[in-house]
Amino acid sequence: MSQPRPSKRRQVRERVLQALYAFEASEDSVEHVLRTVIRPTFEGDKTYLRFAERLFLKSADARAEADVLIDKHVQNWDLNRLARTDRYVLWIAIAELLYFDDIPPKVTLNEAVEVARAFGTDNSPSFVNGVLDAVLRELRDSDRMNKTGRGLVESATRGEG
Repeated sequence: MSQPRPSKRRQVRERVLQALYAFEASEDSVEHVLRTVIRPTFEGDKTYLRFAERLFLKSADARAEADVLIDKHVQNWDLNRLARTDRYVLWIAIAELLYFDDIPPKVTLNEAVEVARAFGTDNSPSFVNGVLDAVLRELRDSDRMNKTGRGLVESATRGEG
């Protein structure tokens, strides 16, 4: 029995993970990675192409900011010792939390866990979930998330004591 195809947005996140990996490993320019990794995959669909390009660019731009947040919440770990795929999944999710005000935090966390499950180790989903949960709490407490749209604010605060 074959696995169901991931949603188009999950495919974008997976391709952005691959693009970040290529970007970091090759040290090629952002434009080169967009041209060779992102655009060929989504050239027939402008909506998802724009989302993929924006998510890649924001994730790449926010790497240092994301690493600061990650470092606060991975106790007794050096950032350079984290699995690359886990770190890239975290970069993508943190960029979504900070810069994609139309994506609910719960969706970001769920998608990050699923991408980590597909590309990481057996421990990646729970690791990514734990770090993102702590990062999300910090961003809320410091009022750094700007989520808008119906249901986003109430779903982002529901369940907190």
